[in-house]
Order: sequence, then C-alpha cells, then structure tokens
Amino acid sequence: MACTCFGSVHPGIAMIFVQIVFGGINIFYKLVINDGMSIRVAVAYRLLFGAAFLCPIALIVERNKRPKLTWVVFFQIFFLALFGGSIYHNLYLASLNLTSMTFAAALYNLSPAFTYIVALLFRMETLSLNNARGIANVAGTAICIGGAMLLTFYQGIEINIWHTNINLLKYHQNHHQNTVGSTKQQMFGLAIALIACVFYAFWVIIQAKINERYPCFYSSTALMSLMGSIQAIIYALCFERKWSDWKLESNIRLISVIYLGFLASGLNITLMAWCIAKRGPLYVATFNPLMLLVVAVAGSLVFQEKLHLGSILGGVLIITGLYTVLWGKSKNANKNQPAVLPNNSDQESPEVAVTPQSEVNKDSAV
Repeated sequence: MACTCFGSVHPGIAMIFVQIVFGGINIFYKLVINDGMSIRVAVAYRLLFGAAFLCPIALIVERNKRPKLTWVVFFQIFFLALFGGSIYHNLYLASLNLTSMTFAAALYNLSPAFTYIVALLFRMETLSLNNARGIANVAGTAICIGGAMLLTFYQGIEINIWHTNINLLKYHQNHHQNTVGSTKQQMFGLAIALIACVFYAFWVIIQAKINERYPCFYSSTALMSLMGSIQAIIYALCFERKWSDWKLESNIRLISVIYLGFLASGLNITLMAWCIAKRGPLYVATFNPLMLLVVAVAGSLVFQEKLHLGSILGGVLIITGLYTVLWGKSKNANKNQPAVLPNNSDQESPEVAVTPQSEVNKDSAV
C-alpha cells in the first residue's frame, strides 16, 4: 500500500517532509501546554489518534501476512508500548515543558548514543577500539554526551539572527522565567531527557526482538500504539479525573491532537517505513538533525526563544557525534548485510542498525 501510494515521491523529499512534521510536534506540544492542557492527557490523545490511524492500515496491508500472536509477542509489544510509547512520550514532554523546544530537539539526537550503550550491555554490540567502526561508535557517543553538557551548562552570548513581534505562547512573565530562565530547571529537564533516551534505547532493543518473532511492521506498530494509548490513559486518569481536563474545548487542542496522532504518529510512520524499504534505516537516520534546524527556526520566529552561542555549539557537537555513530554503523552494516522481512515489499528489518529512526514508530520523539 505504501509503495503504491508514494511510488512517484523521491525518498529525500519524503524524509524532509517527515522531519518538518516532527519539528511541528514540539510546536504543538508547546501550544497545548500553554493552553493549559495536561501533559499526560496530550500523550494519551496522541497515542489514541495514532492507533486509530494505523489499525485500519495494518488490517488491510497485512491481512494475509500476520503470524499467530503468541503470548510472548503480546508481552513484548506491551513493554514496547510502555518504554517507547507512554513512558517515553511523557518524559520527553516533561523535558520540553521545563526547557525550550531547541534544547529538547537537540537532546533527541542523543538517542543513538544511549542506544549503543544499552546494546553493549545486552551484547548486541561489541566494544572494539581496534578498528575504525569501534572507534567511531565510542567517539561519537562521547561527542554527543559532551554536546549535551555544553548545551546545558554553557550559555554564551545571545545570537540575534532576526527579530519578530510574534509570540504564540503569550507567557506571563513569571511563567516565562520559571520555564526557561532557571538553570536548575534546565538541569532537571536534561535529567528527564536523558532518562527518556534510556527508555528509548530499551525500546529499540525490544523492537529488534519483536522483528524476529513477529515480522509485520504495521501490525506491531498499530498494536504498540493501541497498548500505549491504554497505558497512557490509565496513567493520566490517576492524576486528571475531571472531565474538563479531557475536553478538547479549544481549537488549538483539537488541531494539535489530530496533528500529533494522524500526522506525527500515523502518516510519518508510514512514510518512514516506505523510505526504509527504499533506501534503508541509515538513510532515514541521516535526516534527523533537520528537525533541530526546523525547531530552532520556528522557536525563534514565533515563540521568541533566544538562541545562544552555547546552544549552537552544543547542537553542532551532538549532530557531529550522531553522524560519527551513524558512520560506524554504516561500516557494520556493510560488513553484516541486513536481514530482509519475509514479505513481498522487500522492507528491511528495523533491527538492522541501532539508529534513532530505525524506530519508525517515534516519535518517538518526537
């Protein structure tokens, strides 16, 4: 289905669109938080709308391909939804609320470094400094972490590229100071983001295991979104029990959850699956830093977010580390050819490379 729908589209154009949509996630999250919507409710609606988009696609595309859903696969998908769905999104959104959009988007690119560390613990990767691939993985991970530290602890001079009078958030002064002006909150936001990266890394590991037992991408993704939405709803109901907390009474809330569910968690996943089938997971992962650029430009244009030298230098280091890790992974991919899913679409297994958007579900991140 994806191949017939997107056959005339260049994968590069598709991935640019995907990253622009992912950048919009941060914008709409900021808008609904400013509108007073609960973080937990926003995550629940996103996963619920995403499941509503993906379930019909899975039923149609893979109706004759799905193997039997065993209890082992069921529990694996349950934890997949827990780590990469309900927990990850709640943590990412909490970090976004405490910091800025650019800060959160930059830390999103730490995911491959943490995935590499977790893969080492699970012996899915080997630590070797005797070849260029091993050195690239270790050096890239260290550069990513160093960039995150620089982004957090060094501000530097303010960079004034342009100035607009547009501010969609319309913060009260006290709220603005508490949100972006406190170093303590920046550090707390960093800690939450790092924990989110750890959960994302576990998500990648579990995803690789599921691909071996249940090689139906759309079905597993739809089940993950459905289970994640149930988990997120139960979690949100523990704190938000009033009907008024769940009402999509404003246009911005309704538009945001439709965007987050249908576009970010629905259409984007389908496009990324198609791009992986066409060009492979490493090709998809190389477009990740584009989201950081989109978020930085949007934040400074319409949210009056200030760009500082430390933010730019930290972002450059994180992106450099990301591409260093991806280069090491490409060497490994050339050495060990990826397995192909047993279907007619020639879609490559997302477990091939432990990269930020072998995830294709994410977004994750986002």
